Amino acid sequence: MEKYYTPEEIADNLKVHLKTVYNWIKNGNLKAVKIGHFWRISESELNRLLNSGEQE
Repeated sequence: MEKYYTPEEIADNLKVHLKTVYNWIKNGNLKAVKIGHFWRISESELNRLLNSGEQE
């Protein structure tokens, strides 16, 4: 089963502001699912985001 992270966990791990993570979601740079009132980001999507930076 895949692990899911909260936007807060992503921001803490990447040392970015929480608003940055929400902007990535809003702009489509980071795919997230909304469960109830809460956003969740899959581990594979986080890895995709991190690996996409290596391509540029």
